[in-house]
Amino acid sequence: MARYTAVARALHWAIAVLILLNLALGFAHDAFPKDWAVMPVHKSIGLTILALTLLRIVWRLVHPAPRLPAAMPLWEKGAAHATHFLFYALMLILPLSGWIMTSAGTRPLNWFLLFDVPKFGVGKEDAIVGLSRGAHELLPWLWAALIAIHVGAALRHHLVLKDDVLRRML
Repeated sequence: MARYTAVARALHWAIAVLILLNLALGFAHDAFPKDWAVMPVHKSIGLTILALTLLRIVWRLVHPAPRLPAAMPLWEKGAAHATHFLFYALMLILPLSGWIMTSAGTRPLNWFLLFDVPKFGVGKEDAIVGLSRGAHELLPWLWAALIAIHVGAALRHHLVLKDDVLRRML
């Protein structure tokens, strides 16, 4: 069985956990007590996702993914590739849109209080800030739906089709 490299698997699972955590924090941030620093943690996790995604892209370019099973229908291969492309796009767009929004605000941006992160030179009136805000509010819902589809497809391969698709990433 062809498997992803250990580094690819570690990046996959680390980013997956961080995404799930950040989606939960983003969706429920108003439910947390006001004195909890939920949004600074959310922003730090987002920056971590962005950095790990860039590393993951470089790793993937140097270490291609194992081929999908030959018996897999062409439409299913296309759907898998499209889903993965959308995941990578969201792993870049959502953290960048959050960074742009934060850059237009007055609050500092830092990474887990360890160091300051430079802000982009944008103001609240800039079109890119409005576009980023819209993307940052809408795209997490698409991401959650894609995650559900991705997990469902992986479980289908493992439990129903009984092939090695899921085991390649375990």
